[in-house]
Amino acid sequence: MKRIGIIGGGQLGKMMILDAKRLDYYFVILDPTQNCPAHSIADEHIVAGFDDIEAIKQLAEKSDVVTYEFEHISLKALQELEKMGHKVYPSSETLSHIQNKYDQNNWLRAHQIPIPDYVFINNLSELQAAHEKFGYPMILKTCTGGYDGKGNAVIEKAGDEETAYEALGGGTLPLMIEEWIPFEKEVSILACRSINGEVAVFPVAENVHKNSILDETTVPAKISEESNKEAFKIAKACLSAFDAYGMICIELFVTKEGRILVNELAPRPHNSGHYTIEGCYTSQYEQHIRAILGLPLGNPALIRPTAMKNIIGDKSGKAELKGVEEAYQYSNVKLHIYGKETVSKGRKMGHITATGDTIEEALAQVRGAYDKLSY
Repeated sequence: MKRIGIIGGGQLGKMMILDAKRLDYYFVILDPTQNCPAHSIADEHIVAGFDDIEAIKQLAEKSDVVTYEFEHISLKALQELEKMGHKVYPSSETLSHIQNKYDQNNWLRAHQIPIPDYVFINNLSELQAAHEKFGYPMILKTCTGGYDGKGNAVIEKAGDEETAYEALGGGTLPLMIEEWIPFEKEVSILACRSINGEVAVFPVAENVHKNSILDETTVPAKISEESNKEAFKIAKACLSAFDAYGMICIELFVTKEGRILVNELAPRPHNSGHYTIEGCYTSQYEQHIRAILGLPLGNPALIRPTAMKNIIGDKSGKAELKGVEEAYQYSNVKLHIYGKETVSKGRKMGHITATGDTIEEALAQVRGAYDKLSY
């Protein structure tokens, strides 16, 4: 029996386990939260922090292969595992180029992959001078640790620099400034490479964000054939540039002129790929497991138009979902509830997926179901 170790026991880890349990694999997770989403279905749970090197070594000793469900983990721990002969995918080398957004941009630029212009910011005076290069608006980002809009601040006009600088740590965190891209659409593309060298790329997904958190995904994306081909080309280039194994997600801007620019990468299954569970012949989670075990990859093609909507917390308290029966009146809908014990504002609690003959039909189903649910 194959034993797979996952650093992280959140919803992405849970969905990896759900798909892979069909093949009766054994799962060990590491997560500091006792009742994290994956806890109830993991075979073993090591309760420890993501920077606990000894606990991560313990995870590896119990596993044939180690993977992770998010990138804010100890790079040093992964490097030590590899030195000890453990298999880790994506590798520490891949993560080292992605974990820090400034390093990620430098790596993308070095490989001629199109990205917005950017500069490193050492202090407030450099930030105040950045408008000479970028104009307004421009976007300030922390180089490490940001997700779901955390770690980003838009500088709309002269005088906003100091507020943004203080909001992002006032110099205690490494910062970069990036040019503002007046994009027409935000899209993402999921790509996978197996340790046997096989590559599979999923369809381009169109994303809509609310308060910097992904709200809805629809597939296929309504973009030109030229933009679609360019997205596939960039996805394959990123797999190669980062020497990535397993799933990666590339978030992209599409401009009115049809240019495609990389916003950022994630070396793992991704929120915008939830649609693949019902929408594709092979989900991103099954594909990731196949890839890190060296199994032949599955068909990534879309079965029919699909929509996904996130269920995001809008208050704080104990997580008690209401309205499931009413939501299931929409017969194409599939609910995915992550099992988090508490809800808080902006926290991802679950998602809703539906397929349809058209994107519009699928969207109507997920939106209708969403309106029936509450915490």
